Amino acid sequence: MLATHSSQRSAYLRVREFARALRKRQTPTEAFFWTQVRDRRLFNLKISRQKIIQCPLDPTFTKFYIADFYCHEHMLIIELDGDIHEKQQEQDLVRTELMESYGYRVLRFMNSEILENWIEVKNRIKLHLT
Repeated sequence: MLATHSSQRSAYLRVREFARALRKRQTPTEAFFWTQVRDRRLFNLKISRQKIIQCPLDPTFTKFYIADFYCHEHMLIIELDGDIHEKQQEQDLVRTELMESYGYRVLRFMNSEILENWIEVKNRIKLHLT
């Protein structure tokens, strides 16, 4: 049991370092989104970026995901999908379903939506706050 706890702690620490690295090298779309939502600029929501989401699969194993953006108050995860997500749709679906099974709400936007239609993106986010 101790080895399992130790390996889970080690996995968490690796994911945490990766999340920190992602914050340092955000994509242009993430940078744009972050300027729109940081400091409670979007509907006065506190939004974090590259947030670790923990989904315990059983008492000895936890799956760690890094959400692009997260609002704890509404348990809302916002994912920004670039071209790579066209090739990993099934993987994204499994990830989304697992996080939703833990009570999170997951919104996905293509990068082009964020950059070309910000008003519509804001409206979709607002719909998920009630």
